[in-house]
Amino acid sequence: MLREPPVDRYQRIDPDVRVPTSGFDVLLSGTVFLDIIFTGLPHLPKAGTEAWAPGLGSSPGGIANLAVALSRLRLRTGLAAAFGQDAYGDFCWDVLANQEGVDLSHSQRFYGWHSPLTVSMAVERDRAMVTHGHDSPISADEMLNPPPRTRAGYVHVDGHCSNWVRAAKRAGSLLFADVGWDPTERWEPSTLRGLLDGFDVFLPNSVEATSYTRREDVKSAAAELAEVVPVVVVTRGGQGAYAIDAGTGEDVDVPGLDVPTMDPTGAGDVFGAGFVVGTLAGWSLSSRVHFANLCAALSVRHFGGSQSAPGWCDIIAWWRRFGRRRDESLRGYDFLNDVLPEHGGATTRRASATIGLRATDR
Repeated sequence: MLREPPVDRYQRIDPDVRVPTSGFDVLLSGTVFLDIIFTGLPHLPKAGTEAWAPGLGSSPGGIANLAVALSRLRLRTGLAAAFGQDAYGDFCWDVLANQEGVDLSHSQRFYGWHSPLTVSMAVERDRAMVTHGHDSPISADEMLNPPPRTRAGYVHVDGHCSNWVRAAKRAGSLLFADVGWDPTERWEPSTLRGLLDGFDVFLPNSVEATSYTRREDVKSAAAELAEVVPVVVVTRGGQGAYAIDAGTGEDVDVPGLDVPTMDPTGAGDVFGAGFVVGTLAGWSLSSRVHFANLCAALSVRHFGGSQSAPGWCDIIAWWRRFGRRRDESLRGYDFLNDVLPEHGGATTRRASATIGLRATDR
C-alpha cells in the first residue's frame, strides 16, 4: 500500500538536485524505437493513394518516451536497452545520453542488429502507427545482473516478469507498470493478473482496462484491477484520467485539459512520468493525477513522444499564464504553487524533421 501524506505537505522540486550517482530514482528496461511522426493529416492514407503531411518530426520512441519525460522532470533515470550500431542507433543514443541526460551505462550496442522503427500518423487528436523491429539480442536481465539501486522501477508488462524487477522489489523499490495493445485482441484477464503480481501502481489506458476486465466503464474496471494492484490509474486520452487507491479507498476523477493537439504519440508515457514524480515526492493522489494530466496535455502540443515531454520550464510557464485565472476547472492545480521550483532549468528541445541536425549545425 502506498501511504499518502497529509494533503498540505509537499516536497518542492529542485531542478538542480539529483540523487547520488550510486543509484537511480527510476530504472527502466524496454525497446527504443526511432519514431518518425507525420502530423496535420486530414485522414489516414487510402490504398493506392499518397498523402502529404504538413508536419514531420523524428525522435527516440518506445521506452525512450518515458526515459526522456522522467529525466526532464529531474529524476535520475537509468535505461537498459539494446541499440543498433546504425545511424538510427547513433541518433537515439546521442539524444538520450548527451542531450537528455538519461544514464545508458546498462545499455548495449550491437553490430548487425538494426534499430526498431515506428512511423506514427497523427489524425484528429489520435494516431495510427506502423512498426518494424526484431527481438533484442540480449535480455534486460542480462543487462541488469545485478540491478543497480533504484527508488522505483517502471516496466511495460509483456508476457513475463523480469528477474531484475523481482530483485528491485525485494530491495524495496516501488514498481510501476503499464501494458500495451494485445495483438491477439483476446485480452486474457488471468494473464494480466499474473504479470501484475507484486507491482504497486498500474497505469493502463481506458481500452486496455475495460478490455482486460470485461467491464463497460472505466471506474468499475479500475476497481477490479485495484484488487490486484494497490493503485490503479486509467488514462482516457484527452478526457483525463481516473485513479483509485485500494489501500485508502480514495478515488480521483480528473477531466482533460483543453489544449491544441498536434501529436498524441507518447502522451501516456509522459503521464506516467508525471505520476512517478508525484509519487516519489509524496504528493496526494489528487495532486499526482492532476500533475500527470498536465504533463500529458503539454506534450500533445508538440511533435514526438519523447521530445514533446515538458520540462519544469514548460510547466512553470503554463502555470504563470493560467494559474492567475479564477477558473473552477483549474482548482485541482493549486498545489503547483507549493511544489514548483524557483526556476525551470534549461529550455527543452523539440523533435526535428531530420535525424542529422545538431544544436551546433547551421
